Amino acid sequence: MKTIEISSKDNEKIKVLKKLRAKKYRNKLNKFVVENLAIIYDGLKSGRQPESLFLTKEIMENRSSKMKIVLGRTELGCVFLISESINKYFSSLETPSGVTAVYDKKKNKELNFDKEIIYLNGIKDPGNMGTILRSAVAFGISNVVIDEFCVDIYNPKVIQAAKDAIFKVNIIFDKNRELLEKIKKNVKIFTTDVENGENISSAFKRKEIFCLVLGSESQGVDEEIKKISDKSVNIKSDSNMESLNVAVSAGIIFHEMYSRK
Repeated sequence: MKTIEISSKDNEKIKVLKKLRAKKYRNKLNKFVVENLAIIYDGLKSGRQPESLFLTKEIMENRSSKMKIVLGRTELGCVFLISESINKYFSSLETPSGVTAVYDKKKNKELNFDKEIIYLNGIKDPGNMGTILRSAVAFGISNVVIDEFCVDIYNPKVIQAAKDAIFKVNIIFDKNRELLEKIKKNVKIFTTDVENGENISSAFKRKEIFCLVLGSESQGVDEEIKKISDKSVNIKSDSNMESLNVAVSAGIIFHEMYSRK
């Protein structure tokens, strides 16, 4: 594979990498960055090819077995070699990994109303968002809708937590609840409620298709969404704990949904 060395941080490609740390440029350029060899490797196994690949000279010279596979599977005509100082200049990591891949944002499929839907309402924490996406993959949930009040799923911290789930989940974005209104016309809407609601052990009927709404860490599900919901559900837990972290709750609920299939 051909290698092209970049020796200056003023190079246009490096400037773009620096800009992609910001949400507004990820939206403007319709691209995002992954700085994790394992995620890039798993992405290739899922059929996601990077648009470009940047490696430090050290990573290129001391190729791990996984890196060799990545280089062998990519359809790129070349890779860009950079110094550690340039890597540190544009990286969002405190300790840069030495490998950076740029991807075009995936064009999502239409929402499949024949399968369960997870609707995320105002999830702000990147770690929680990434963990929820990863749990969705683990329990066979392919439809995830994200409203405009959630953290950007292409935030580097989300990607680090989501791992290759970022490539595997069909993520659709909703604005002004237009998609939620469409969902309401097709399937039942269930919301989570830590104080009220039916316990998840009995709330989900076998083979029932529905949309489950998970709310923000601080506020829970928005009151306007609760008003249009068909049922509220909760997780039975000890009274010594007021509530569970939203990502933990998601994992428990997804497992219950998966178990009834």
